[in-house]
Amino acid sequence: MLATVARPSPESDPFSPPGIALEASALMGLRHLARRGTGATTRGRSGLPGGLVTRRRGRGTEPDDVRPWAEGDDVRHIDRNATARTGTLHVRTHHEERDRAVVLLADFRPSMLFGTRRALRSVAAAEALVLLGWRIAGDGGRVGLCVAGAEPLALPPRGAGRGMAALCQGLARGHAGALAAPLHDDPPLSPILEQARALLPAGGHLVLASALDSPGDDFSERLAALAERISVSLILVSDAFERIAPPGLYPYATPDGRRGTARISGRARPAPEDRLAACARLGLACLRLDTETGPEGFAPLMERLDAVL
Repeated sequence: MLATVARPSPESDPFSPPGIALEASALMGLRHLARRGTGATTRGRSGLPGGLVTRRRGRGTEPDDVRPWAEGDDVRHIDRNATARTGTLHVRTHHEERDRAVVLLADFRPSMLFGTRRALRSVAAAEALVLLGWRIAGDGGRVGLCVAGAEPLALPPRGAGRGMAALCQGLARGHAGALAAPLHDDPPLSPILEQARALLPAGGHLVLASALDSPGDDFSERLAALAERISVSLILVSDAFERIAPPGLYPYATPDGRRGTARISGRARPAPEDRLAACARLGLACLRLDTETGPEGFAPLMERLDAVL
């Protein structure tokens, strides 16, 4: 699909209207939406910051509980204070400390520069990823970024507001480069998947936001192999036109001034539900994101996704 943006004119910049342009300041401003309904619930569910891993009892490095001595306990874990206070041996148990990191992969390839309701699919993908990133960073996790587009970008996971500021700036820069680049066929997604995986430590999580247009011949196989090694989630971005477009002739214009008419005779690719089901069979956590919903509607979806990371 082609980007639905008009021919540049002296009076206006076709890339500046809301829904087409992606501003770092606007992405930073989504923080207040991401924090709704979070806090104690997230921490109670995971027992660890970030909401990314479940609590595990064992002999890790983070203190967990104090209990009476039992046969087989390691003498190195004796709690002297509890033992002195009660007069019987007590040991301190620990839970496993694990790195909590997420890499967000934004698809800004040419096919994502398309939209008929509110925003381009690429903009909606960025908004959703930022909402998820704010949730994770706010709970102590670390967030990194990969951008698939005209100017590939990779940022290793970082925590707190500084990491999110770099992420928002990276998304805005990558999107501006994608809009300014000449239109061409979508490159395959497999190479950027491997680049994103390389940024993740053990126990990390990858979240891909894409419409999955032309992902590449080997995409399913590479994604399945990746899902066997790390945790992967998919945010499938969907525009209303894809779901309900009636057959007919549709005019279009491209940023370089070319105009034409496309004939729509029926659904040319699998429905969003079919693509979601195919990815779920590979072991991914999946959800559909409708571009027309907007950040207010994306926030509860990102809360649901955060709950399964």
